[in-house]
Amino acid sequence: MSHELKRVFASLPQMERGVAKVLGGDPKGNNFLYTNGKSVIIRNIDNPAIADIYTEHPHQVIVAKYAPSGFYIASGDVSGKIRIWDTTQKEHLLKYEYQPFGGKIKDISWTEDSKRIAVVGEGREKFGAVFLWDSGSSVGEIVGHSKIINSVDIKQTRPYRLVTGSDDNCTTFLEGPPFKFKCTLSDHSRFVNCVRFSPDGSRYASAGADGQIFLYDGKTADKQGTLGGAKAHEGGIYAVCWSPDSTQLISASGDKTVKLWDVATGTAVTTFNLGSDVLDQQLGCLWQKDHLLSVSLSGYINYLDKNSPNRPLRVIKGHSKSIQCLTVHKEDGRSVIYSGSHDGHINYWDAETGENEEISGKGHSNLVARMTVDESNRLVTCSMDDTVRYTDLSKKEYSASDLVKMEVQPKTVSIGPGGLAVAVCIGQVVLLKDKRKVFTLDNLGYEPEAGAVHPGGGTVAVGGADGKVRMYSVQGNTLKDDGKVLEVKGPVTDMEFSRDGAFLAVSDEKKVITVFTVADDYAIKNDFYGHHAKVVCLSWSPDNEHFASGGMDMMVYVWTVNDADKRIKIPDSHRLHHVSGLAWLDEHTLVTTSHDASVKQWTLKI
Repeated sequence: MSHELKRVFASLPQMERGVAKVLGGDPKGNNFLYTNGKSVIIRNIDNPAIADIYTEHPHQVIVAKYAPSGFYIASGDVSGKIRIWDTTQKEHLLKYEYQPFGGKIKDISWTEDSKRIAVVGEGREKFGAVFLWDSGSSVGEIVGHSKIINSVDIKQTRPYRLVTGSDDNCTTFLEGPPFKFKCTLSDHSRFVNCVRFSPDGSRYASAGADGQIFLYDGKTADKQGTLGGAKAHEGGIYAVCWSPDSTQLISASGDKTVKLWDVATGTAVTTFNLGSDVLDQQLGCLWQKDHLLSVSLSGYINYLDKNSPNRPLRVIKGHSKSIQCLTVHKEDGRSVIYSGSHDGHINYWDAETGENEEISGKGHSNLVARMTVDESNRLVTCSMDDTVRYTDLSKKEYSASDLVKMEVQPKTVSIGPGGLAVAVCIGQVVLLKDKRKVFTLDNLGYEPEAGAVHPGGGTVAVGGADGKVRMYSVQGNTLKDDGKVLEVKGPVTDMEFSRDGAFLAVSDEKKVITVFTVADDYAIKNDFYGHHAKVVCLSWSPDNEHFASGGMDMMVYVWTVNDADKRIKIPDSHRLHHVSGLAWLDEHTLVTTSHDASVKQWTLKI
């Protein structure tokens, strides 16, 4: 019994309104980098479905950059830690770790020989540092700013120069190494968001929240002019990126456009319009080989097309907030994965290619707690916005009529045959039939936590916070207490009947999963021990002989019903994040999702 990682569908970058997102590019031009939460995501630029996730930072990571050699990546987090790690091995071994200052790191730049690193951000007594990559010893000091520094860049040709841009509306220019302060330039009237040298080192550009881009000589810092006259963009500019030949650059702005500039004439060659919604504000960009990328506030990554500026070549979608639940479904012979996130978005993924799209229309307005697919091809979801929704999967769009309002917040929803569904809410169990509430049980005398409908449809099991599972029978449009109570080891966290209805598995906060045999009057078949923390989710395999469980200990186990010792242990399935959802594509493929907003598929050899 063994496991291996089959596919990773990565999260989108984590975006914040009014804050620039720095994208890192690989010197060979194959990959690009961004961050989300505690993860650094490396994606292939030609086929973004190929992704790798680095999750060794204990705090939220803000920026990551490749060394010009291509062998190492430096990433910086909110606590002011810099980790320098290997890119060539699968394990991404840590080479060095430094703490240049205490506070958020906002930008990183390497010298072209990959030997020195400049970092800037929000320190307590200093806002930047330059040091040797292998010893951490200082090679100059970054001074001249009175507020946090947003951006830094080092000229990639000798003699070295270093430039920084800050919230004090100034850029500073340093000569080195060792880097010494040369001058301050205060042409901008608002925050400076981005400074970048051209690849040939002849000039550098600075872009700010005042919508202006200034050009300066790369060696002397003499001002050479502006792009686009008085204003380059209507809104603030968050990022600029030069073309590899140093003749053009792109700029990303809060006015929801990206502009391509001809540097010699100072005019815009192309303006890419990326929408009219506030989520279409452009907060980052990257020019790599022939690819022009920009990032929207929504987290979407746009591949821009010079020939059709109003339609990107492709848009990479996904989740930027943590995923709370998932389910799988077969459509026209292809497996589709559905995932629901913390902000109410539901995405569907082709399990083979990773192509994904979100369900269109106005959907849940808050965390999606649970989802499942019923026999009439509807996605049944419950959310913290106190609703249960039925979404037709042939259309994949929300409709206002398929919404059932609950009196209190639903925790889970479970479905049975014939349009039957049971929603377990705070202090209530609600029976639904054909998208209507038909019966509500309240004054239960216990707090219900999870529910499961038997595949035959006649029985509903409800697990409580008191460590008991109560059985109800469905009689017409009512639920009747059977008076049968099963005991488990602790408060129930999740429960599910096997697909053939032979077993009921119940997980609890005391780290145990108990399986009951249905035909044997719910006698205990086996207890499964292994998790080091409370178990949060479980899912039965289509073969009805195995089931998977995920816990707060970040472990996933695959258990054999008949033998509690035969199991597969997947440690660190989503490192530093616990698993929030499990589902089986087939008997040998398990899908996991987590609060790191990524979806992973595992091949199991059982």
